[in-house]
Amino acid sequence: MNGFNLNVARSFLGKNVNLHLKDGSVIVNVQLAKIQRNKIQNEVFVKCISYGKGNILQIPLRSIAWAKLVDLNIVEKDETSASSHQWCQTAKL
Repeated sequence: MNGFNLNVARSFLGKNVNLHLKDGSVIVNVQLAKIQRNKIQNEVFVKCISYGKGNILQIPLRSIAWAKLVDLNIVEKDETSASSHQWCQTAKL
C-alpha cells in the first residue's frame, strides 16, 4: 500500500472514518468534509468534522497514514444501549 494520498482522501469524502496519523495517534470518528489546498505553503489539508460535537479540524494530508471506515449503525446502537442502561440505573434509585 502506498499510503494515504489525494485520491484516497477523495474516496473518503462525506464518510465517517478513524484517521490513523503517522505519529501513531488516532483521530476517532470524524467525517471527511473537504480537501483544501494552501497555495502559499503548497500543502494539502483535509477538513474533518467530529461526530456528535461538530468541531472542525484541519489536518495536513501528509500527516495521515491511513483511514478506516466507521460503521455508524454500531455507534448509534452503542449510544442507545448506554442511555437505556443509565435510565435503568436511575429508575432503580
